[in-house]
Amino acid sequence: MGSTLFRTKKVEQSILDTEEPGHALRKTLSALDLTVFGVGVIIGTGIFVLTGKVAKENAGPAVSVAFVVAAVVCALAALCYAEFASTVPVAGSAYTFSYATLGELPAWIIGWDLVLEFALGTAVVAVGWSGYIRSLLDNAGWHLPAALGGRDGVSGFGFDILAAALVLVLTAVLVLGMKLSARLTGVVVAIKVTVVLIVIVAGAFFVTGANYRPFVPKAQVVEAGGTLKAPLIQSMFGWAPSNFGVMGIFTAASVVFFAFIGFDIVATTAEETRNPQRDMPRGILGSLFVCTALYVGVSIVVTGMERYTRLTVDAPLADAFKAVGHPWYAGVISFGAAIGLTVVCMILLLGQSRVFFAMSRDGLLPRFFSRVHPRFRTPHRPTVLLGVVIAVVAGFTSLSELAELVNIGTLFAFVVVALGVIILRRTRPDLHRAFRTPFVPVVPVLSVCASLWLMLNLPAETWLRFAIWLVIGFAVYFLYGRSHSVLSPGEGARADEAAGPPGDRAP
Repeated sequence: MGSTLFRTKKVEQSILDTEEPGHALRKTLSALDLTVFGVGVIIGTGIFVLTGKVAKENAGPAVSVAFVVAAVVCALAALCYAEFASTVPVAGSAYTFSYATLGELPAWIIGWDLVLEFALGTAVVAVGWSGYIRSLLDNAGWHLPAALGGRDGVSGFGFDILAAALVLVLTAVLVLGMKLSARLTGVVVAIKVTVVLIVIVAGAFFVTGANYRPFVPKAQVVEAGGTLKAPLIQSMFGWAPSNFGVMGIFTAASVVFFAFIGFDIVATTAEETRNPQRDMPRGILGSLFVCTALYVGVSIVVTGMERYTRLTVDAPLADAFKAVGHPWYAGVISFGAAIGLTVVCMILLLGQSRVFFAMSRDGLLPRFFSRVHPRFRTPHRPTVLLGVVIAVVAGFTSLSELAELVNIGTLFAFVVVALGVIILRRTRPDLHRAFRTPFVPVVPVLSVCASLWLMLNLPAETWLRFAIWLVIGFAVYFLYGRSHSVLSPGEGARADEAAGPPGDRAP
């Protein structure tokens, strides 16, 4: 059994599968499209909310340095992703990469986890978007019936019609084609980035130098605790991270790191990129660079406009402009946040449908879901299935009941991809690599260490949820995936038969 659990799928076979009739995705994306996707999913409400929260509670004005530290950690992982995505330009991102290096079971674990993370993230973002839209409608004097406004504060029936509608509309956009999705994303990202730049430029005129002193506030010791809400490293060893001071910057970095999560979704579209060997590294690293610059700019402005001790946690940027007598900008920020969440939701939906599609094409999930639309050449079946499920979850679940994003899954994927680069360099030195991660194995090892450190700073309850989801995943794999895998003896012929007659295949 051990040999089947860690059987690997050759890189050449993975690439060959992308040309299989009826299972091939249309290649339409450019480096600019990839960069826009990356910026679109990374720049969300975090830039408007997280900046002030971390400045007030963890790092003070030095929050800008914390963003740089977090960006360096992401850059280590991004360099590894860039090599893999350009060498193995196949849908599935970390799932596909690990299948070629670590084996089938580790690949299944990552794919299973990423589908959950992206799906849950889509639902959370949709509910958050609904809240912004309801607020804008209320300001205009239009009020939704209480039963259609979501579950928060509702004792009887409640359905968030706006959140569900958003997911369903975006599902239709994704089914119609990647180029349409890219164009819509481009327009929305342009609006969102414009709003962020307006905030930075306008806010710069209200910066007061005294608000930056001290730039690194005096350290404050945090009392250790042992609850499930506490970081795992705190529960295990009694060690508690400090706030403010030099160590507070690293504590803040572990928090703001999650504002960068999303660049890895760019790698899920490798198969739909016209020139992945050239454009994948540009898209992944380019989006990370742009977002880092915007995050640092916003953090410098907000801590200069208002003393970090007076920043609010819920809406720091909006309230900072109110404090200097310009409440109009608060409306601009709310508009930018609402617009931004639209594209974040769509790209998360895109990422998890591609991972699901790749797992289905490999037989680990029913091959029915690996058929592409004969006209649009998109994985319409998993997109529709997941879109409907997420719409229902977002409609019937309150924001307080939705679990936090499974950030541990992304960090786990970072670890696997970094290890995969080292392994593939040793096992397949003959492969052509259009982009090579520099200083291997130093950079991948540093990426692994940084990701593991951040994982240890996640709450113990996150680790518990992760373990429960993995147990469910193991059950699905051993009951279905292992025996239906395309690598299983005799499964190739059964897969071809299940795919349908040649006449049913897309051109």
